[in-house]
Amino acid sequence: MDHYATLSIELSKLIGVALKANNVMLTLAESCTGGLTAAAITETPGSSAWFDRGFVTYSDASKESMLSVPTNTLKTYGAVSEETSLAMALGALKNSHANIAASITGVAGPSGGSEDKPVGTVCFTWAIKNAYSTSSTEHFAGNRQEIRYQAVISAMSGLLAILQQP
Repeated sequence: MDHYATLSIELSKLIGVALKANNVMLTLAESCTGGLTAAAITETPGSSAWFDRGFVTYSDASKESMLSVPTNTLKTYGAVSEETSLAMALGALKNSHANIAASITGVAGPSGGSEDKPVGTVCFTWAIKNAYSTSSTEHFAGNRQEIRYQAVISAMSGLLAILQQP
């Protein structure tokens, strides 16, 4: 098992403990990671007690139809933006039974990047239903697989940090 897989499984266990302790359910909205975060989460036995569902919304159309991301948000800011990431997280909360969401959207490469959003640009949002949200943009290096796994680890680490706040 490679480093990323091992780390994601360890993070999943810690996330599960924190979600159970807070009696909260998780939902995920993923684009460039294609469900890898949900796969890491469900590696933890008993995750059905704290993981409601994951949305893999790779296309703009799926972001609009499954997560209610406004067309104007996608046109104005692009699929890879904190604005779209926020809309994805809020849409995941709206379309699930979860109390907390994490979303990921980015450019994993090797193509698809631009001067403003080069390959490795990934936007995240962590949102607590009716309470709190925070977004960030990271720039990862490596090949497609490495970028995707770094995004999974970053999303899970951010989620754990929020769950461990008093």
